[in-house]
Order: sequence, then C-alpha cells, then structure tokens
Amino acid sequence: MKIATYNVNGVNGRLPVLLRWLEETQPDIACLQELKAPNEKFPIEAINAAGYNAIWHGQKSWNGVAILAKNKEIKELRRGLAGDDEDLQSRYIEAIIDGVVVACLYLPNGNPAPGPKLDYKLAWFERLTAHAATLLERNLPVVICGDYNVIPTELDAYKPERWDDDALFRPEVRAAYHNLVAQGWTDAIRKLYPTETIYTFWDYFRNAYGRDAGLRIDHFLLSPLLQDRLVAAGVDRNVRGWEKTSDHGPVWIEIK
Repeated sequence: MKIATYNVNGVNGRLPVLLRWLEETQPDIACLQELKAPNEKFPIEAINAAGYNAIWHGQKSWNGVAILAKNKEIKELRRGLAGDDEDLQSRYIEAIIDGVVVACLYLPNGNPAPGPKLDYKLAWFERLTAHAATLLERNLPVVICGDYNVIPTELDAYKPERWDDDALFRPEVRAAYHNLVAQGWTDAIRKLYPTETIYTFWDYFRNAYGRDAGLRIDHFLLSPLLQDRLVAAGVDRNVRGWEKTSDHGPVWIEIK
C-alpha cells in the first residue's frame, strides 16, 4: 500500500498539478492539506474522474484537509480534534481504509512567535498528542501524516541557524513534536534514512528549490503495528519544479 501526503497550497488553483501527480504516481491513499476551499468548492468531480474517492474538511480561503483513496472505501472516523469547541479551523480528518487508520493533519504555522499564534499552535499540539495516545491504546495500524509545520532537528533545515526564532523550529515546538513521537510513534523517513538530508518544502523566494535550500516539515508517524511493515519512503521532489506548483513536494511511504 502506497500512502502519500501533499500540501497542495490551494486545491483548485493547483488542480492540474495534483491530477498530473496522481496520474503519474498512483498512490493508493493521498492525504492533502491547505485546500483553501470551502466544502462546496472541493473539486470532487475531477478527483472521482481520476479514479479516487474522497472525504474532505474544507474552509474558505484557508486550511482544509482531505483524504483520497483509489478504488477503496473510506470510512470517516473523525474531523477536528477534541478539546476546544471554539476552534473552527479545518486542520484534521481521520478515516479507516483497508483496515488502516489514516489521519491527515495541517498543524498551525505559529508565526509570528512568540504570540497568540504560537500559543494556538502549542495548544493544538497538546490536543493532537492527547488524541494520538488514544489511537495507540486501540492497538490498530495507524498513520498520522501531513504538514506538521515542525523542523524536528538541525538535519531537517538548510542553514538551521536562520530558523532559531521561527515557530517551526523554536525549542518548545520541537519538544512538542518529540513528545508526540515518544509515545511510541515512528518517523517513517528517519527510520529508513536516519542521517540523510531530505527536504519536503522549498520556499518560492530566493530560488530555494534551485539551491535545494529546503525544510523537512511534512511527516509520517507510524504506530508500532506499522513500523516493521514499512518498506519504502521518499519525496517526489521533481513535482516542486513543475509550473504553478505548490511550495511542498509530495511525500510517500509504502507498507506491506
């Protein structure tokens, strides 16, 4: 089973890129973030025509997450995280597909930091961590993937010293990520490539993609039942070089 995650940075504006990538790579499951579209504007007809079923949790102009599955039934389990009834941002959706629980998330950016946006990010992280613990308790195969907006270590950033004060790399944010992983999750990319420089995001400015001045902020966390079934992982970094593309590259894993 091939599972991918892709921050599309606007599902309608980047629809030709998304459809081309789906056609060329044929993931069994694709988790999308930053749809930037309300529910009624999600391009379900085009997605269906490409051979995929979908569930989505949209929001006008901002955020939004979706799970696509090729020729597979998607049973939605949850949208949104418990713990804050006033949080209306569309950042989390969860489903079960072929016996695997797949969670798709778009974690808050948190900038400028410090400030209320960082506070929201850390509070959202706490809610995610609490929910992730309940998923582990069920002893099911679980994948939590998406744009975490976290640079876990210095290895995951080009010139990490430039990111010291950024909400993606602040100590409390990295600590929140490592606290989540420490519950018993496996970072799929680092399991297979513990010391390699791998990026998933390249800014639009200063020729970041051409210089390979990137960040690794899109992650797959696997529950114990899946960590030994991981057989491959990678980044479709060439997609970042396509015309009118997202500033993220799709990331994928294969599990047996």
